[in-house]
Amino acid sequence: MKDTALIIIDIQNDYFPGGKMELDKATDAAQKAFDILTHFREKSLPVFHIQHESISEGSSFFLPGTAGQKINEKVEPVENETIIVKNFPNGFMQTNLLEILKTHKIEKLVITGMMTFMCVDATTRAAKDLGFHCTLIHDATAARALEFNGKNVTADQVKTSFLSALSMICDRVISSEDFLSGEYICHSNI
Repeated sequence: MKDTALIIIDIQNDYFPGGKMELDKATDAAQKAFDILTHFREKSLPVFHIQHESISEGSSFFLPGTAGQKINEKVEPVENETIIVKNFPNGFMQTNLLEILKTHKIEKLVITGMMTFMCVDATTRAAKDLGFHCTLIHDATAARALEFNGKNVTADQVKTSFLSALSMICDRVISSEDFLSGEYICHSNI
């Protein structure tokens, strides 16, 4: 059980109503992430918060030192939880996340966060490439509508497309309710 950690990716204020990059259903996703976070805290399992800091020229959100860059109060870290600051979609790129997970002998990751199609996707794929077992909590992620080649893609379509692709590589992609009820196959008791 101690070989499992929760990863909370970029649940930051700029993704919420009034933020600079509002996502569809961000508040709902944050509540589901909070439910999972509560489970991990009750079990005294490790929690890692990934926080994006935009340093690229022309960045418009997650700017250093702004209220929008702060982790949302719904999942605000407590004293014994680790915060990893990243500058790229992939939470492992140029951070010490892998080193810390290895130090804690973590083999299994439960992943929540935002944006489903960017940082959640990039970090989950990297985790799989690095040999971690990944459980993605689909209703604890959020996306936004996009446009491609003159076609509008709804936030639900974007999220569903990425989750369906990730379901092919993850050990499981499940709802927070199924995770918390234990109605899933798992290699250890989480």
